[in-house]
Amino acid sequence: MPSDASPARVPRHLAVIMDGNGRWAERRRRPRVIGHRAGARAVQNCVDFCIEHGIHALTLFAFSSENWGRPEEEVGALMKLFLNALEREVEELHRRGVRIRFIGQRERFGPAIRARMDAAEATTRANDVLHLTIAASYGGRWDIVDAARSLARDVAEGRVKAEEIDEAAFASRMALSDLPPPDLFIRTGGDVRVSNFLLWQLAYTELWFTETLWPDVDAATLRQALADYAMRERRFGLTGAQVSASFPPPPDLGTDE
Repeated sequence: MPSDASPARVPRHLAVIMDGNGRWAERRRRPRVIGHRAGARAVQNCVDFCIEHGIHALTLFAFSSENWGRPEEEVGALMKLFLNALEREVEELHRRGVRIRFIGQRERFGPAIRARMDAAEATTRANDVLHLTIAASYGGRWDIVDAARSLARDVAEGRVKAEEIDEAAFASRMALSDLPPPDLFIRTGGDVRVSNFLLWQLAYTELWFTETLWPDVDAATLRQALADYAMRERRFGLTGAQVSASFPPPPDLGTDE
């Protein structure tokens, strides 16, 4: 971790909507798939940044459940890129101690991609340097409904009583239930919305938006996001005085001369 960063001010879990690949390509008068290829390189930069700064979990919104409605040619190109990335990047990520996991409606993908997903998860399952989650064919509403169905089945079969269901029980059925909720959410590309991403998990997440298109995101952009995050007071429904009493501020690290 860089010497100028306090561990208390570095997010444990970073969630990112990687927006702007298509517009990046269109501004260069190139096919949209070129933007998606450039976006894949930005993913590598983001993974490097998280490892360097001690961020324990990174969740990337790669393909939403609504993205299946895009033009068939673009979806096909995205699936090919996805498959190629799984074939090309997994071994290097494994070498670096990255655990890979996928969340979403996996059954909507073809057999070849599903097999690669399963293999990537199996290969990296024991790694703990960075938990990299790829949200693919994912939607926040689907996630909540899927958790509700799981609990409803248990109630119907007598394993759980309805009155026993609370927020903790519900959260345990959600995607990413074994990770802390995201501390910081970043969306690139200029839109200011969460677009059906991790709706339950983002309840108290700090949100940060940038006009920068995803392929142009570099370490400087991510450092800017972390600097803004470090300045925020996270109250979780309490008052500032209560938070200060419960969580003393980190020690003054001084300023560079």
